Amino acid sequence: MAELDDHAVARHIAVVVGEALAEFRTARGDLSLVDTRALRDDADAMAHDLIIDLLGELRPDDAVLSEEGEDDAARLDAARVWIVDPLDGTWEYGLGRRDWGVHIALWSAGSSSISAAAVALPDSSVTWSTADEASSPRGLPTDRPLRIVVSRSRPARDIEMLAVRLGDRLGVSVEVANVGSVGAKVGELLAGRADAYVHDSGFHEWDVAAPYAVAQHHGLLASAIDGRALTFNHIPPYVETLVVATPVVAEALLTLL
Repeated sequence: MAELDDHAVARHIAVVVGEALAEFRTARGDLSLVDTRALRDDADAMAHDLIIDLLGELRPDDAVLSEEGEDDAARLDAARVWIVDPLDGTWEYGLGRRDWGVHIALWSAGSSSISAAAVALPDSSVTWSTADEASSPRGLPTDRPLRIVVSRSRPARDIEMLAVRLGDRLGVSVEVANVGSVGAKVGELLAGRADAYVHDSGFHEWDVAAPYAVAQHHGLLASAIDGRALTFNHIPPYVETLVVATPVVAEALLTLL
């Protein structure tokens, strides 16, 4: 394989692992007859091992922080750390749903943030990455209500009230939709099917690192609820809040939050 830069490495790994996960699930046949817990566990482990193998080939000197791997505090002294979620949205994956993904992100010392990233959404046949040409900002939707995506299991507090207040401020109707993986939520914004994502109950760095960087690369606002930039490669590897929004929605949304 020709020499790849970090952006291309992130994208390549996300695509390869996403395809492997899709094939892994398809090979199980009728999911109603499958032990979905075992499927999720086996898929997580397979995807993690594949990522480790690929990074070992392409970036052997870098550290790795993976949801499915043992955390090594030595990463705190590393110059480069790949923060990866081999299968984000395991519940959705096990049910045969589309809203799961693969997150690959590279943290570089000195920036405290992400220098390259990719989110693969195999069932939507799309991969968003920092290797892509950046998207142009868009205005308020004219063919549908403004849409806020939230976690199915842990929606933001008072999200329905927030939707009403945001609609009043912007003069539009607003609806709330549940979507699985963080990458799938950000993918809804990037595809033009949603306009904001709000999460206020915390998650791990591997959940958010790649979607956060990809969102910013494509012109979306991405920050903590108080507007601060997110930082990564901490112990514990935890992120408290996240807001992602189109520029035309972001100011009003952050003000209300």
